[in-house]
Amino acid sequence: MSAVAIGKGTRMLELQHISRRFGDRVVLDDLSFAVPPGEVVGLLGANGAGKTTAMRIVFGDPDPDAGEVRWDGAPVRADHRSTWGYMTQERGLYPDMRVRDQLVYFGRLHGLGRGEARRRCDDLLDQLHLADRADDRVDALSGGMQQRVQLAASLVHDPPVVVLDEPFAGLDPVAVDHLSRVVTERAERGQTVVFSSHQLDLVEDLCESIVMIDRGRIVMSGRVRDLKAASEERQLRLSIDGAPTGWADHIAGVEAVEADAAGTRLRLAPHADALAVLDRAREAGSVTAFALEEPSLSQLFLRAVGRSIGDEDEGVS
Repeated sequence: MSAVAIGKGTRMLELQHISRRFGDRVVLDDLSFAVPPGEVVGLLGANGAGKTTAMRIVFGDPDPDAGEVRWDGAPVRADHRSTWGYMTQERGLYPDMRVRDQLVYFGRLHGLGRGEARRRCDDLLDQLHLADRADDRVDALSGGMQQRVQLAASLVHDPPVVVLDEPFAGLDPVAVDHLSRVVTERAERGQTVVFSSHQLDLVEDLCESIVMIDRGRIVMSGRVRDLKAASEERQLRLSIDGAPTGWADHIAGVEAVEADAAGTRLRLAPHADALAVLDRAREAGSVTAFALEEPSLSQLFLRAVGRSIGDEDEGVS
């Protein structure tokens, strides 16, 4: 597959025709996509799809069997990678260090002066709602708080490229919102931001563009709004007072997906007329709510690969 150019601009991160095997297992198979600055791009797919391997290859560990990583129009170099920010899926924090000391230490490793490292550390802790835990040891924090500290460690030196591997795993919705705001702010400043996730519906409001992979190959990519608009997956949600059970059973091109106390959700075939369904609903009872819903990212994925996002492959991810 040729490179998927999701955007245009200088200082673009590109993976070109990346392939990688581990023994007899093909983990990445001719994977190509580009991440422009100023956008948040999600590398999405089920566990075992190859997301983590792709991100590790961006940082040169491991090297691909074929293909190359490019930055700003040229093959990536070690001195490029040394300035980037990488949040690994496994936590890489020192558990017995205090939060502020640890972040200042990481900033100093990237060449910041002590005062500048301290200023950036305090700004990030404030943004991530961790300012009151700055003097706590990392191992005294909850798992979600440690995840936020890990994000801060990858951002403290203000990297031009930010690569986040499953940053939202195990977080509650409030923590996801905090992290999402920080990540979005980085993209708005023109940084190149890519993250991986298997929690498609949790992160779909964060992504401007996505690359969906399944078993190491791209199955769908592009801007989220364009992919949804082009999808044949349409659903209606209705609330109807007094409607009999099965009122929509015999409408051509309509399939009932869910019916409960909150209402009815219907899947529409491409040729089905939503307004005709509304007319039938009015005949069945008093319509109190009617909305045409876009497909979720999980539904787009299922349509592309024919299996649930929750189905996990064994082996490396």
